[in-house]
Amino acid sequence: MFEKILIANRGEVALRIQRTCRELGIKTVVVHSEADREAKYVKLADESVCIGPAPPSQSYLNIPAIISAAEVTDAEAIHPGWGFLAENADFAERVEQSGFVFIGPKAETIRLLGDKVNGKNAMKKAGLPVVPGMDGVLPEEPNEIVKVARSIGYPVIIKSAGGGGGRGMRVVHTEAALMTAVQMTRTEAQAAFGNPAVYMEKFLEYPRHIEFQVLADKYRHAIHLGERDCSLQRRHQKVIEEAPAPHLHARSRLRIAERCAEACRKIGYEGAGTFEFLYEDGEFYFIEINTRLQVEHPVTEMITSIDIVQLQIRIAAGERLPFKQRDVQFRGHAIECRINAEDPYRFTPSPGRITSYHMPGGPGIRVDSHAYNGYFVPPHYDSLIGKIIACGDTREQAIARLNIALSETVIEGIKTNIPLHQELLRDAAFLRGGASIHYLEQKLAKLAREE
Repeated sequence: MFEKILIANRGEVALRIQRTCRELGIKTVVVHSEADREAKYVKLADESVCIGPAPPSQSYLNIPAIISAAEVTDAEAIHPGWGFLAENADFAERVEQSGFVFIGPKAETIRLLGDKVNGKNAMKKAGLPVVPGMDGVLPEEPNEIVKVARSIGYPVIIKSAGGGGGRGMRVVHTEAALMTAVQMTRTEAQAAFGNPAVYMEKFLEYPRHIEFQVLADKYRHAIHLGERDCSLQRRHQKVIEEAPAPHLHARSRLRIAERCAEACRKIGYEGAGTFEFLYEDGEFYFIEINTRLQVEHPVTEMITSIDIVQLQIRIAAGERLPFKQRDVQFRGHAIECRINAEDPYRFTPSPGRITSYHMPGGPGIRVDSHAYNGYFVPPHYDSLIGKIIACGDTREQAIARLNIALSETVIEGIKTNIPLHQELLRDAAFLRGGASIHYLEQKLAKLAREE
């Protein structure tokens, strides 16, 4: 086991990783920007290193600075968390070349799966169903692009081959709009990911977003930890997540989960990963793999009692998975609300100082947050300041507990999206379960028209 790990991230995920390290008796090194000097996890770390000014490009994306921090503190491994460099194959490669262990998949695996076209083709070969579409990137010739769209059938969606997170995507409903959409997506993909390549898929009208959590060690032993429903989204960003996904056929969910684990064995995947699918009319369609820890991992931990971060670390240290698939037990239902520092309906960021802060408690409640009374939410980063997770014997009990938890939560001095969460937890479509990925956008558009 490692004696010292450097955490190459910030905010709630830095504190989450740090807590597991402390439980394992591992010393932590936290890197931070000048804006995060007073963060809770910086104060709690065994060592901390300031790696640059507030802008991410000069700090959390500064690979040489992070490697130097690991060298001067004698860290043995680097955990990338999520976002920033977590799925950057060049960073993973540089970490290994510098003599440290990257806590995540190998660089070549990240590179393969980070290219959405190659990743999709690899999973197709591994036996996973994929969204109907082309096998490669779009050609340059406009007439060929038109032929591809006609063969798939409208509506289609144009996606960046080199990225994700909701950027580099456009839905096209008519041939007249096709070429403009392709060019705009290429431009956006180049700006966001440094890669203008795009591909085309069939656009599913009312799918749900279902993802499967997997863990795999260096010895081709892989298991799944069930699925999560992440369909309540705004601009492809998840708002509420839950596990298990409501209204799925047991045989269907098990079949796909086992195929995900088998795919990990076939490609030699190592660490934690998430297979993301669109689900419509009883069918699953693979879209991508996230080769990192997910923001919503706590809902899976709550229903399995398995610490995913701990297993990431153990796998990276060369240990075998300590249990087999038959040992994984699923109990109850868990739901997570992402608490963001933003206007609850306009979604404009709300940085500033928190003047009053009280988090909820009670049966089945978990709070993952780096915020505290007096904490200054910086304007330079993602607006996520924490997550409130509720678990119950049933979905109904989890919802009731989450409602109570949100009513007890106090965050003043800034705006948060808690009022939106409270409204969603009363929403008839959410209470029924199984809303599509477009439902929240449509609901928000309706609310905007009524104002």
